[in-house]
Amino acid sequence: MRQGENRASRDYIRQLEDRLRQKEAELALLREITEIVASEDGLDAAFDTIARRVRELLKADTVTVPLLSRDQSHYTYRAAAGLHAEELLGEELPISVGLCGWVLRHRKPWWRGAVDKLEPHERNEWERRAGKIILVPLAGKRRFLGGIAAIDKSDGSDFDEHDLELLSLFSRQVGFAVENAIYLEELQAATERTEAYRRQLELSNQRLQRTNEELEHLALHDPLTGLPNRSLVIDRLQQAILAARREQEPMALLMIDLDHFKEVNDTLGHLVGDQLLIRVGERFQGVLREPDTLGRLGGDEFAVVLPHASREDALTVAEKLQSSLRQPVTVDQNSFSVAASIGISFYPAHGPDPSSLLRGADIAMYVAKRAHDDYAVYEPELDHYKPDHLALLRDLREAIQRNEISAAFQPKLDLFSGLIVGVEALARWRHPQKGDIPPYEFIPILEQTGLIKPFTLQIVEKAIAYCARCHREGMALSIAVNLSMHNLRDDKLPEQIGEIIARHDFDPRLLVLEITESAIMHDPEHSLEILNRLARMKVQLSVDDFGTGYSSLSYLKRLPVTQLKIDRSFVHDMVRDEDDDMIVRSTIDLAHNLGLTTVAEGVEDRHTLGRLNELNCDMVQGYLISRPLSGDDFLQFIRNSPWNARRTQARSVTG
Repeated sequence: MRQGENRASRDYIRQLEDRLRQKEAELALLREITEIVASEDGLDAAFDTIARRVRELLKADTVTVPLLSRDQSHYTYRAAAGLHAEELLGEELPISVGLCGWVLRHRKPWWRGAVDKLEPHERNEWERRAGKIILVPLAGKRRFLGGIAAIDKSDGSDFDEHDLELLSLFSRQVGFAVENAIYLEELQAATERTEAYRRQLELSNQRLQRTNEELEHLALHDPLTGLPNRSLVIDRLQQAILAARREQEPMALLMIDLDHFKEVNDTLGHLVGDQLLIRVGERFQGVLREPDTLGRLGGDEFAVVLPHASREDALTVAEKLQSSLRQPVTVDQNSFSVAASIGISFYPAHGPDPSSLLRGADIAMYVAKRAHDDYAVYEPELDHYKPDHLALLRDLREAIQRNEISAAFQPKLDLFSGLIVGVEALARWRHPQKGDIPPYEFIPILEQTGLIKPFTLQIVEKAIAYCARCHREGMALSIAVNLSMHNLRDDKLPEQIGEIIARHDFDPRLLVLEITESAIMHDPEHSLEILNRLARMKVQLSVDDFGTGYSSLSYLKRLPVTQLKIDRSFVHDMVRDEDDDMIVRSTIDLAHNLGLTTVAEGVEDRHTLGRLNELNCDMVQGYLISRPLSGDDFLQFIRNSPWNARRTQARSVTG
């Protein structure tokens, strides 16, 4: 009895020793895998080691480690050792295919099963070749990872239950370490993606900052001459007034108007006229001191702000400016004898603020022009020389009352479809005695009075009525009308426009109201409130003459606008001027990034049209397409134009 007990004790001790050695082997294996996973060799090296160790452990011909994708739609052989390892490595298969797919779907081990039991379409190439296979799941604590597979014993025998226990044990031991390593790998990849996104965002911010700086520069400078524009001139004038007040010294303002410049534009075209303005600006700049500010107010009108300038100083500068024009100005082999009229006003003698000095210099300039003098200094008694202002205002009021203001229509071409998709309504006034009065003469008078409000509503009414007529003729067109900053101050404007739309049973989405940047920025918060009310009516809003006024991107992105119109001053010379091309390209990119469409004004030749097409501008208008036309002439234009109008239905255009 005692001998039997001793033998049982020895057997039990041997079992304990075997278990201890097994646990020690397991711990050693786990330490080895953990060290590999944590090493700089990376996860691929760890998977290679796992495959080799399993092959040694089970004496198998081939071992693979298939890993399940995050979406569990497919698996990839992340590691392989033994026969055909190079061909298997990296192979990707859907989870519905093969024994690996079966194990990954059911999360159960496969052993002692022949591949022949699977249907042919369920087997991949290597499984068809394999005679016997054992495959166990590989799982971590939080995530199912994949599996470990062994194919064919090297001695030709079958895999048995002991092999399954060994492989399952191995899989359990390495599962958590592999899971942590995969998480680290994914975290590293996510970190790299985040860093790439951060770099991309930084580059985008840098580009946006450069664009913003360019637009801010454009907002304060005349795009043609590069000189300060009206906004910056007024700012410099205000600064000069403050300095003069503080130091109790005088300062002067000069306004300069070129004589007969309109004839140059009319006879030789805007390109020659623009070059002439650039040359004249250079001449003027060459005779001024560094503290002086030369700016272009618009058209052929310049201004000079002279800080710390006495009457004698101002007259000396006026003489120098006139002397700079004594020699003819040459543009494209054309020689021009340029004359100018200069008006001068002084602080504090002629006013305490920019508005009064601008008004005084403007009146003095007109007096110099009428007297054919080089310059004139403002005096209060000269006010009655202002050119027929009151008479013109009276006639305008009567014309509006009699509904005599008419509209011309300039088409807009869609560059993607090649169709005329809209028109801009432009105010026209034929005076009974003086004939056609250009808008740049009568619009400022309207804006100085309350007449601008009924005038605008009258143009909106005519525009909508004409657009409705076009729709009846089968043309699906939108109609655009300009608003002034005075309209944006009118709280009744949205309601009044809504009444016009309802009266004509008109689709508000076809009405485009164009507002200049300067009009919006005059009172941005109130403008935003009015524009939001119009937008809620589904009226489309467009920023007109974009880039020429003092704009703010922070306000632009808040405005409910759908369109930016690129000012003609950037467009007409863009194929010859890299700076203009860059400005147009940046504006188009900015608009598209904000989800806005773009319209380029002043397109006069096919080279410009082609370049705008390359830059993905949405629409264009200009003399190349058509000059502004009367209502009947526009219909005739559609009949004979190489561009067709967008149609509402298959109908012919009739008069």
